Amino acid sequence: MGDNRPVTLHLVIEAGSTAAPYEQLRAQISEQARSGALPVGYKLPTVRGLAEELGLAPNTVAKAYRALEGDGVIETRGRHGTFVAAAGAAAERRAASAAQAYAEEVRRLGLPRAAAASAVEEALRAVYGD
Repeated sequence: MGDNRPVTLHLVIEAGSTAAPYEQLRAQISEQARSGALPVGYKLPTVRGLAEELGLAPNTVAKAYRALEGDGVIETRGRHGTFVAAAGAAAERRAASAAQAYAEEVRRLGLPRAAAASAVEEALRAVYGD
């Protein structure tokens, strides 16, 4: 039997954050979509509606939506709106492709495997903040 709980998009834009508002928006929607808090097919608010709700410029929301669409997290269906896409598999394919390209590049550069892995770990630490 399906889950009948209402789905709510929960977004908080922190003015004092070092992350730009569009990046905060992108990250929060992405996380909620990937965690299942926003199910596949969930209709997102319009750009103007969300901008108004969050007190952001419409261009800020549009930039986040474009980035999310590029990441395969959401899809725009013309006048029908913007929806959460089935992004899990697409994200994994893109990550695998990026990893393959990285591996080929570091091999061309002559870096040993340990140095290549160390570079990835450092980059992940910088991005994830741990």
